Amino acid sequence: MTDSENTSRRHSSKVVDGPGKAASRAMLRAVGFTDDDFKKPQIGIASTWSMVTPCNSHIGELAEFSRDGADAAGGKGVIFNTITISDGIANGTEGMKYSLVSREVITDSIETVAACEGFDGLVTIGGCDKNMPGCVMGLARLNRPGIFVYGGTIMPGKGHTDIVSVFEAMGAHSRGDIDLIELKNIEETAIPGPGSCGGMYTANTMASAIEALGMSLPGSSAQNAISQDKRDDCKAAGEAVLELLARDIKPSDIMTREAFENAITIVIALGGSTNAVLHLIGMARTIGVELSLADFTDIGKRVPVLADLRPSGHYMMSELVAIGGIQPLMKILLDAGLLNGECLTVTGKTLAENLADVEPYPMDQQIIAPLGNPLKAESHLRILFGNLAPEGAVAKITGKEGTRFSGSARVFGSEEEAQARINDGTVVAGDVVVIRYEGPRGGPGMREMLTPTSAIMGRGLGNDVALITDGRFSGGSHGFVVGHVSPEAFVGGPLALVEDGDAITIDAEADTIDVHVSDDEMARRRAAWQQPTPRYAKGVLAKYAKQVSSASTGAVTDGE
Repeated sequence: MTDSENTSRRHSSKVVDGPGKAASRAMLRAVGFTDDDFKKPQIGIASTWSMVTPCNSHIGELAEFSRDGADAAGGKGVIFNTITISDGIANGTEGMKYSLVSREVITDSIETVAACEGFDGLVTIGGCDKNMPGCVMGLARLNRPGIFVYGGTIMPGKGHTDIVSVFEAMGAHSRGDIDLIELKNIEETAIPGPGSCGGMYTANTMASAIEALGMSLPGSSAQNAISQDKRDDCKAAGEAVLELLARDIKPSDIMTREAFENAITIVIALGGSTNAVLHLIGMARTIGVELSLADFTDIGKRVPVLADLRPSGHYMMSELVAIGGIQPLMKILLDAGLLNGECLTVTGKTLAENLADVEPYPMDQQIIAPLGNPLKAESHLRILFGNLAPEGAVAKITGKEGTRFSGSARVFGSEEEAQARINDGTVVAGDVVVIRYEGPRGGPGMREMLTPTSAIMGRGLGNDVALITDGRFSGGSHGFVVGHVSPEAFVGGPLALVEDGDAITIDAEADTIDVHVSDDEMARRRAAWQQPTPRYAKGVLAKYAKQVSSASTGAVTDGE
C-alpha cells in the first residue's frame, strides 16, 4: 500500500482489510459493496432528509448526487441519515425546546456513525438552521476530510411572501386587521415548495457563514434548492472530498481563527441572524478555536451592513442568487481588506484564489449597497453588557428600530405567558417584555421567540415595545429585541430578579442593557429568590439541561 493509499483509507482499512475482517465485508456486500469497493476510500454522505420540513424534503435526492460524485472520483459513497426538526412548525410550542438540542443530537449522530463505520471522508448536507452548524460541528469533532453542502433556499411565495409573512399575518389577525380568509390565503401560498426559509434568516445566514469559513464549495450558500446548480454543487462536493483526502486537508486546517473572523464578517455584511453568534462560537469551541462575544463587537466596528435582505430589508435570498449570490460581496470585502484571503478552503485553494475571477454584481442591482454608502456603518449585531447581562446579551439592531429604548418591565416566566398577554392587549406601548426561564438550562433548550416578536409586529407595536429574553430569536425576528441574556435566569442571573414596572434601558450605541434598580434592592431580591424546579426530570431535555454551557460560550454540551 502506498503512502497516498494509506492516507486516503486511514479509517476504512481498519474495518474491511484482511482475513480478520471477513464478517465486516460480508455485511457490506449485502448493501452493495463489491471486491473493488473494499479498496476505495469510504465517503460518508450525511443526509438530513426528512419530510418533517420543506427545508430538508429534497435532500434525499441531493445526497445521491454527492454519492455519485464520490464514486466517480474513485471513492465509495455511503449515505446515512441524521435527524432534523422544523423551527417554523414548532415555534410557539413546547416542542421548540428541542430545536437547539437537535444541533447537539445531529453532531453526536454524525460523529457516532462516521467513527463507528470507519468513513475516511464526509459530505454533510443540511437545509435548516440547526442541522447546518450540527453538520459542521460533526465534521469538526471527527476532523476527517469533509465538506458541508447547503440544501438551498426556497423560492418566494405569492405576493413576495415567506414563513415570516405567515407569523406576522397571525399577529395582524389577532389585532383584527385581516380576516380568516386572508390569513388562510397567506398560509396556503407563502411556502411554495422545498428549500430553506427565504430571507437572511438563520439558514441562509449559516450557509453564508460556512462558505466564508471555507467549509463549503464556492457558491454553495447561494443556490436555489430546486436547481441544476444545487445538484451540480452536491456532485462536486462528493468529488472534492477525494481531493481533500489525497492532500490530507482536514477541518482543523480550514477552520482557523482567521476563517471564523471571515465568517463573522460576512454575517455582518449580510445583516444576518443573531443565531450566528451562538452557532459560530459553538463551532469554534468544537474545533478548538478561541472565539468570544467580544470578537463580534471588534469585527463589527469595522464591517458595515450592506445587504437589504429580509427580515429587516426588502429582498429574499433567491433574488440575491439571481444577481450572483455572496461571491461578489466576498470579493468586495476582500478587496477592501475586510476578509483574510490567505485562509485555506475545501477547494484546496485559498479564499483569495477562489475569488480571483468572480464577476461583480450587475450595475443596476439594488440588493447590495456600495461599501462607501452602507445601510449601516457598523454591525447590526450588538453585544450588550450591563447589570442585566454581566456575561453578555445579543441584540439585532438595524437602526430602523432606533438605537435606544427605555421602558417599564412586563415580566413573564415563559413564552406562552408572554404570547397570551401580547395577543389580548395587555402588552402596550412603552413596555419592555421580559421573557425568562427560557435559556439553555431553564427552558431547557433556549426556544426562539419568533411567535411573540411576530405578534408584536403584527399588532403594530414594533417601534413601541422592546423584548428581552434568555432565550433566542429566529433569524426572522425583527424589532427592538435582545436575546441570549447571560447568565440565564434559571442559574440566578439578574433577569430572574426583574419585577413588573422596573425601568430598563437598552442602548445599542453604548452597548449596554441595565435595569434601574439599586444594588441593595437587587441583593434583597437575590436573597429571596429560589431556583425553579427543573421542567424535565428525564429524557433528552433533562440530559441537555445538565450538560449545556451558557449561551455566551455557544450552548455546547461537550465543553469543559
